[in-house]
Amino acid sequence: MALHCQEFGGKNYEASMSHVDKFVKELLSSDAMKDYNRARVYLDENYKSQEHFTALGSFYFLHESLKNIYQFDFKAKKYKKVTGKEIYSDTLESTPMLEKEKFPQDYFPECKWSRKGFIRTRWCITDCAFDLVNIHLFHDASNLIAWETSPSVYSGIRHKALGYVLDRIIDQRFEKVSYFVFGDFNFRLDAKAVVETLCAKATMQTVRAADTNEVVKLIFRESDNDRKVMLQLEKKLFDYFNQDVFRDNNGTALLEFDRELSVFKDRLYELDISFPPSYPYSEDSSQGKQYMNTRCPAWCDRILMSHSAKELILKSENDEKIVIYDHIGPNVCMGDHKPVFLSFRIAAGAGKPIANVHKCCVVQ
Repeated sequence: MALHCQEFGGKNYEASMSHVDKFVKELLSSDAMKDYNRARVYLDENYKSQEHFTALGSFYFLHESLKNIYQFDFKAKKYKKVTGKEIYSDTLESTPMLEKEKFPQDYFPECKWSRKGFIRTRWCITDCAFDLVNIHLFHDASNLIAWETSPSVYSGIRHKALGYVLDRIIDQRFEKVSYFVFGDFNFRLDAKAVVETLCAKATMQTVRAADTNEVVKLIFRESDNDRKVMLQLEKKLFDYFNQDVFRDNNGTALLEFDRELSVFKDRLYELDISFPPSYPYSEDSSQGKQYMNTRCPAWCDRILMSHSAKELILKSENDEKIVIYDHIGPNVCMGDHKPVFLSFRIAAGAGKPIANVHKCCVVQ
């Protein structure tokens, strides 16, 4: 069981990070996890090192039924058998069992202390070797700027960062294996196209700042019906009058505007989405289904994979529905993001076509 967290320690990580270690130790020793007799936990907690801090947390729990699991040592370039439970925190740069990078500052100059980056680990179970990559890409800093072009300037920044990660994990330093990339991609709906569709029959009013003449607000009103306000758009406001459009039929009608992954279709595969947009949910504990009026709801949280990983999963599937891609806590407050999960089985022998390439199961 692999769990990838982003913004570990929360938004106020300086004050909250002290609670993380206690939480992790309680989780590892909890009754619910008693059948997972091996674990690896990697927590990037060193917030004082702004040059390296990503606030990513990667948890890997290994069930007692899995007899031989190996993890790759990127420094020694060989696999090591996984035993016991180990927690690595603070500075991860010296840990040879992972690769961690923070994106360069010039990727997103608007955000001086951006914590975006990725952590990669490599595993081998029986004859299947694969990478698990925890990722956090850049957000939309302003709804007004996102609305200006299609695709948005922020979409272009995410495209560049994700391309960098994919190039990095298939470069020549190590053997190529299947990979799963999952975390907060911050993928957004094409804002311009969404607004033009939702407000197709509306008239737009532009509000400008008195001193700078800068656009600070857009108001879309129905042409008739007493000029009812349909949508108000500000830098951090997306207030649409009918949130049901994002929830009905799991928001399927809006999937056509989820376009950021399309440029990677030759490199990444995703199972069909059958859950509502995963962000931005209300953080009011009594409002489990309610979206905040800060951003246009979108499928930010995703589980993507290489095409070889797709074959690994689908080759193992029989008549039972053993592959499930869904979200967690649909009616419960889970914070501003709903976690997303992928559950599947790998059949014995599913990885054999590539087993003789990486020889991962030789004890080293």
